[in-house]
Amino acid sequence: MTATTTLAPEDRSAQSARAGGSRHLAGTGVLLRFALRRDRVLIPVWVAVNALMVLSMPKSLTSLYGTQAARADLLRQMDTNSSLRALVGPVFDDSLGALTAWRVGVYAAALAAATSLLVVVRHTRDEEESGRQELVSSGMVGRRAPLTAGLLAAAVANAVLALLVVAGLAGQGGSGAVAFGLGIAGVGMVFATAAAIVAQLTESARLARGLTAGVLGAAFVLRAAGDSASADGSSVLTWLSPLGWLENLRPFAGERWWVLLLLAAAVAAQAAVAYLLAGRRDTGMSFLPTLPGPARGRLGSAGALAWRLQRGSVLGWAVGFFLAGVVYGGMTDGAAKLVGDNQQARDLFERLGGQSGITDAFLASMVAIMGLVAALYVVSSVLRAHGEETSGRAEPVLAAAVGRLRWAAGHLTIAFGGVVLLMLLTGLGFAAGYGKEAGPILGACLVQVPAVWVVGGLAVLVYGVLPRGATAAWGVAGAVLLIGWVGPALDVPQTVLDLSPFGHLPKLPGGPMEWGPVVVLLALAAALTGAGLAALRRRDLTT
Repeated sequence: MTATTTLAPEDRSAQSARAGGSRHLAGTGVLLRFALRRDRVLIPVWVAVNALMVLSMPKSLTSLYGTQAARADLLRQMDTNSSLRALVGPVFDDSLGALTAWRVGVYAAALAAATSLLVVVRHTRDEEESGRQELVSSGMVGRRAPLTAGLLAAAVANAVLALLVVAGLAGQGGSGAVAFGLGIAGVGMVFATAAAIVAQLTESARLARGLTAGVLGAAFVLRAAGDSASADGSSVLTWLSPLGWLENLRPFAGERWWVLLLLAAAVAAQAAVAYLLAGRRDTGMSFLPTLPGPARGRLGSAGALAWRLQRGSVLGWAVGFFLAGVVYGGMTDGAAKLVGDNQQARDLFERLGGQSGITDAFLASMVAIMGLVAALYVVSSVLRAHGEETSGRAEPVLAAAVGRLRWAAGHLTIAFGGVVLLMLLTGLGFAAGYGKEAGPILGACLVQVPAVWVVGGLAVLVYGVLPRGATAAWGVAGAVLLIGWVGPALDVPQTVLDLSPFGHLPKLPGGPMEWGPVVVLLALAAALTGAGLAALRRRDLTT
């Protein structure tokens, strides 16, 4: 006789649930390895930029505030300087570790959040929009495997960043370094899971990125408003922002470990919502589908189509740049008061801005930072053409009486022309916030345009020559951002700074206008763009 085992009903139910769960996640490991392979440039570059920004700060702060008296004076001034608190947050302790967390914590967390949302959207909604996910799902791949792989890829990036931060800052205090690293990674995962939810709601990857970036911008504004009103991070507005949670974790200043529970709870709750939504829709569909035509307005040219596709992004960047200009302009007097007689801080601003007067040096350094951020916009806008090509939407356009150069010119006009618009709005924002004559600051902002165009030209070249590796253009933007932001703080040699096109620009306002470097950069941008377009014209389309 053969013995048989009969399962109780509740045992059969549990076994069925386990089988169903594993079925929904089948293929996750393979998809994760594939995602990490695709992001072998994006993730390492942005994690390295973020880690170097954090780990370079102790050395910079040591040169600026090397004595206990100088650090104590900084704390007193920050208590009364609401404009600078809005920019970088409150200070909770005068130790070097606490000052590092104060100076770069908000920006490191925001950069981790931006990296996370890009990774998650790329491996979820981007894949569905291109049609690749439908092909992958026809195999033995679970329903929730793509979402899980995208979230795990973001988790890997944040975990590596946390380990680098902990290892690099352990000398400032072990518990503080662990809290700081976990806090940055936690904020990154909050926005990774937020992006996972938005990717279920929208049908467009670009809209998903834009909406999640808008949430990140709102979190920054809430934290800034709360910190401006309160010197100890206790404002309700600060607590409404995940960036404010990192501040109130207080690394190196009597850590509040329970704040990590807020981050963990937010990640768990948002992930649960994302998984619930993912299980209730078909591949390629969304809960907020794009309404079909007819198209309104005039779409009689490739340029008009490019504007229709990119206008939301351009308007969002434009509003952000104008508001940033207003904030930085309003901070100018406060920055001068904060520096005071601190010669080291004055030297740092002068290296950043290239001027001897602290006010002009501060304005020049802030304008340079906005130019570096504009480089991210131009890469994003140039690569929109790459997205149209790989998704297959460019092919029917090019099948009509539209040449490749004409089609690409529409997107590049938005990209390069948008840079001019952003820097103009930045100058107007500076003038409005500072309350002084607009002419010099507008000129300083427009001088940044040739360097930004060089970065855009490199993006066009990479896209034209290596379409499958077009995302490497983000690595170029990240390297430029790293050199321009961290290089002066570390007082690196001028030869390193000269690797960036921004290192050759005249330092305005206050400095002499030098037309030679500007003309050379314009010629270089034109040459790179022309070479990229020539390659695009000769190669096959990528699908």
